[in-house]
Amino acid sequence: MVTSTTTKKKTKPKVKRKPAKKNLVIVESPAKAKTIEKYLGRSYKVIASKGHVRDLPKSSMGVDIEHDYDPHYISIRGKGDTIKELRSAAKKAKKVYLAADPDREGESIAWHLSHILKLDPNDDNRVVFNEITKDAVKESFNHPRSIDMDLVDAQQARRILDRLVGYSISPLLWQKVKKGLSAGRVQSIALWLIIEREKEITAFKPEEYWTIDSEFKKGRSKFKASFYGVNGKKKDLPNNEVVQEILKQLDPKAPFDITKVTKKERKRQPQPPFTTSTMQQEANRKLNYRTRKTMMAAQQLYEGINLGKEGNQGLITYMRTDSTRISAIAKHEAAQYLHNELGEQYAATKPIKGKLPEGAQDAHEAIRPTSVFRTPDSVKEYLTKDQFRLYQMIWSRFVASQMTPAVMDTMTVTIEQNNVIFRANGSKMKFDGFLKVYGDGKEKDNLLPDLTVGDQVDLVNNKPDQHFTQPPARYSEATLIKTLEEKGVGRPSTYSPTLETIQRRYYVKLVGKRFEPTELGEIVNSIIVDYFPDIVNVDFTANLENELDEIEEGQENWVKVIDEFYQPFSTEVQKATENMEKVQIKDEPAGFNCDICGAPMVVKMGRYGKFHACSRFPDCRNTKAIVKEIGVTCPKCHEGQVIERKSKKNRVFYGCSRFPECDFISWDKPVGRNCPKDQHFLVEKKIKGGTQVVCPNGDYEEAPQK
Repeated sequence: MVTSTTTKKKTKPKVKRKPAKKNLVIVESPAKAKTIEKYLGRSYKVIASKGHVRDLPKSSMGVDIEHDYDPHYISIRGKGDTIKELRSAAKKAKKVYLAADPDREGESIAWHLSHILKLDPNDDNRVVFNEITKDAVKESFNHPRSIDMDLVDAQQARRILDRLVGYSISPLLWQKVKKGLSAGRVQSIALWLIIEREKEITAFKPEEYWTIDSEFKKGRSKFKASFYGVNGKKKDLPNNEVVQEILKQLDPKAPFDITKVTKKERKRQPQPPFTTSTMQQEANRKLNYRTRKTMMAAQQLYEGINLGKEGNQGLITYMRTDSTRISAIAKHEAAQYLHNELGEQYAATKPIKGKLPEGAQDAHEAIRPTSVFRTPDSVKEYLTKDQFRLYQMIWSRFVASQMTPAVMDTMTVTIEQNNVIFRANGSKMKFDGFLKVYGDGKEKDNLLPDLTVGDQVDLVNNKPDQHFTQPPARYSEATLIKTLEEKGVGRPSTYSPTLETIQRRYYVKLVGKRFEPTELGEIVNSIIVDYFPDIVNVDFTANLENELDEIEEGQENWVKVIDEFYQPFSTEVQKATENMEKVQIKDEPAGFNCDICGAPMVVKMGRYGKFHACSRFPDCRNTKAIVKEIGVTCPKCHEGQVIERKSKKNRVFYGCSRFPECDFISWDKPVGRNCPKDQHFLVEKKIKGGTQVVCPNGDYEEAPQK
């Protein structure tokens, strides 16, 4: 009998495989990390440093002046957990890539990250891309490079210069004027410009001048003309006496002769795509966006927006640039779009090239859409209102820059009687060109009748008008940025924080979207002008900016640049410390007593403007907001008065004087009457050219008032 035995096969125990190491990519923001991780795939992990991880200490100068201005960097307070996460992820990574923004600041962040993560800055671990699109990001990882120390040195030099100025002058201002003040290179120039403009306005003396606007007709066609001159020469009208002499020479009932007709074709060229500065200016002018709001929306568009099925997509190229240059691929895309959508007559064969401002680096392209085929309407549902309006403006400006000029037929007619000359100007759109995409709404036809030399026309009426010359306008955010750029002061990344700082310190305030200096601002400016003239010397500051650019290009040594600035500056600081007298900002009496201790109340200056405080401070800490009654009883409690208040963002709103007992609030000014339809209180709304009384529920509105 044969027996068979079965032998069990020995099974090898399963060995757990270690997960493959991933490449680590570090960017600044979580939004950017989310977009990029999708493009790179599973073998990459992308995390955010959330901005800088190291900086100079806040509690001290942090610069060793005796040893070549060596900076003492420390980890930024509150960044401990982020640094711990970065170090942990770097230890597990196959390779670490530093993908901060493609500018000096981004290069500096990469350098600081390499230090805390103990990476070799000479390794090829730095990747840069000008737009966050799949192709651009993937291509950048094919060409990693080492950290560019020239860029780092340029940013480091700016940071140290600003620290030397700020931490030398600010303690003096604290000691001699009041606590909480500060001074800086670019902000001091901005403040000086605003105050100089205010001086021009104060010193301005209006001059009288007159115009004569007339209406003529040929047959049934009427047209407008204006007085030009006498005896073939242009003549000014300084006063009414001269006007009356001119009018006496005319016979209103006699015909006027057409003595000259000039017809021309005028071309209007499109503007180049946006730089940071021109985008901020145009957003302020067209969209009424503050500079900070513009840059926040632009940052979001650059870092990536979730477009549904497409996922996260960067919609615009890098938004800190002073170049108007456009890549060949972008030009080709624009030409393709224009041929397909508008026709070849709209596509320029040689698109306009913008002229670089003096000192511009041309390191990046202009601000443009990452894909011209991603039209504003196609992405509107995924964007906030602010993002959409800014994207629409950037997209339209870029497309227009690649289009043909607009063509106008113009006509200038000279009209004479008794050697008195009038001129009429007419225009008609012949071809809209780029205006089809990016017009400003001012391109209206002004048609004149068909006139030829020898024709006669009749005078319908003359309208002499008295005018006075106007003082120069105060700076708006847009015009101040434009002036700073024209003078070579600051760079794309500095405009927004500069404007924020001078407002936050209450050196200036925005009144009707225009900057006005405060008393505090004038005091600080006078001190800097008297004791630190180079700080507010436009040419000196612009030259310093150029030297920073030369450091970036490897043509200048950063220690030498700082030393040449600091040696004479430190002497000025010493003189100011010895000679500057203490400035007394006298408290203005409020006109009533403290309701807690009975001492007189005074007007104090605070971060958000003036307020009432007890004169016995700090023994008595009673404070009251300065409020303005508008003469209307509260429509909610019918006991308190409606008063004008200001939010922390300096926006005017209206509330009840009995707050917090009554919580009535309105952004629009109540007028003290109720709606005849639903009895809701009526409010005054600002409209173009005046105001209008309306019902907030939309049931009733009155005629606008200018």
